[in-house]
Amino acid sequence: MFPQMRVTAITLDCADPLALVAFYEQATGLARHPKSDAAFAGLRGEDGLFIGFQRVGDYRAPRWPDQTVPQQFHFDFTVEDLDEAETRLLGLGAGKPDHQPGEDRWRVLTDPAGHPFCLVRG
Repeated sequence: MFPQMRVTAITLDCADPLALVAFYEQATGLARHPKSDAAFAGLRGEDGLFIGFQRVGDYRAPRWPDQTVPQQFHFDFTVEDLDEAETRLLGLGAGKPDHQPGEDRWRVLTDPAGHPFCLVRG
């Protein structure tokens, strides 16, 4: 029998951890870890989940939907109103790719470092 596992942290590579932590802090309302710095920054949820952002040299942003630099993973965020959430996140610096396969069920946006994420109607 395998031991139970619980996800406690997710870490994203990026060129500028402080810029990316600021984006997700505003987008999610999660609390910034007090030791966040230019090399590694993070957010902590009330449930203990930690989302980290680590600086890597020669970072290359994912090219969604083109897979020349694959996305490798993405977040899904449930929202009440897709239009309202999209407008707010675009105002925070998110991007919106032309390719939108979800029609009215979900939207694909990109964070300031180029990582795609989805807004899903809740």
